[in-house]
Amino acid sequence: MIWNQSCECMSREELRELQGKRLREVVERVYENTPFYRKKMDELGVKPEDINSIDDIEKLPFTTKTDLRDNYPFGLCNVNMKEIVRIHASSGTTGKPTVVGYTKKDLHDWTECLSRCFTAYGATKEDIFQISYGYGLFTGGLGAHYGAENIGASVIPMSSGNTDKQLLLMQDFGTSVLCCTPSYALFMADKLNQMQIDKKSLNLKIGVFGAEPWTEEMRKEIEEKLEIKAYDIYGLSEIAGPGVGFECQSQCGTHLNEDHYYPEIVDPATLKQVPDGECGELVFTHLTKEGMPLLRYRTKDLTSITHEKCDCGRTLARMEKILGRSDDMLIIRGVNVFPSQIESVILGMEEFAPHYKIFVDRVNNLDQMEVWVEVREEYFSDELEKMLALKKKLSAAIHSVLGIAVPIKLVEPMSIERSEGKAKRVFDKRKLK
Repeated sequence: MIWNQSCECMSREELRELQGKRLREVVERVYENTPFYRKKMDELGVKPEDINSIDDIEKLPFTTKTDLRDNYPFGLCNVNMKEIVRIHASSGTTGKPTVVGYTKKDLHDWTECLSRCFTAYGATKEDIFQISYGYGLFTGGLGAHYGAENIGASVIPMSSGNTDKQLLLMQDFGTSVLCCTPSYALFMADKLNQMQIDKKSLNLKIGVFGAEPWTEEMRKEIEEKLEIKAYDIYGLSEIAGPGVGFECQSQCGTHLNEDHYYPEIVDPATLKQVPDGECGELVFTHLTKEGMPLLRYRTKDLTSITHEKCDCGRTLARMEKILGRSDDMLIIRGVNVFPSQIESVILGMEEFAPHYKIFVDRVNNLDQMEVWVEVREEYFSDELEKMLALKKKLSAAIHSVLGIAVPIKLVEPMSIERSEGKAKRVFDKRKLK
């Protein structure tokens, strides 16, 4: 199913023309109304009249999260504050939060993009959505809420946490679509088993999971445990929130709503665009946003893009699953390691639960990494020989992927704490020294 045929299936030529027109308009607005961008463009010797097509986007300056924090809270606002009708912000756990302001039109456009997402998953006005993303300053809850209402569906605004009540209402209200982080979905699945709730008593059919990286192996785990179809949703608060990108039922990449958020893939070192299919850093430019439009925002997410038409009929660009974040990459003894690589190995082995921790430290000026992994109950044993064999098997599998030996610690079932929001997997002690 397609929510907006004319926009999602537009010819590439028409879409590029529309993108060029919208880019010119947004560049004129930020140059006129945002001193930060006027200064940046003047330093590069670029004027709004130099932007004649979408190809000219390479002339424009990049924006980083540091720029948002340096202009905290409203320095990048492009309109009078009386036109801002909603404010969201990141958690600010690593510094000042990044603040995002929306006009009434911005909220309408964001809702439109989420309606495209939910329709692509097969959801309709007949469905009952349980929104278990956090509400409040986090964009997940309210973003998904208005998108679901816009397609005519019923919405249960649960927010995250209070899992026993989540599952009770899921049964009693007949929830058919669950929106939450993938780690929380696994937590719910474990709770279902603990509470001995028969999955056949649930009406769940679709899971909408995002806000944290997850692998194909985790998708399979969720689908088997909850007996649903699990879909990825992509977004980040600086651009809009959830709904920047979405999978369709073909599940051959994440469609990007590029008539609103123009994507580029650049080499993180040179900042030059790379060809389709080549991995690099994902960059977005707002094409329609009024409140706080950003030019060439560096997401730090690493992926690749294709512009080939999808089997579903959509012509929107598709990106591969996020490999990781350039700032999440761990360099261990000269080797680049992404947590997603380790997760993929763990979830590919039936002996292990999808719960793990990665500890990184520096000992005698040498970087060290240790992985703690939870063993499934049916494979956990008091026999030392069996556990040593299991540890050796996992160690060899991780070594074959990473190319380095990593100490493994196997832990008892249910000993790693579960997350009701975003799961914390990596504990880098080097940053604390």
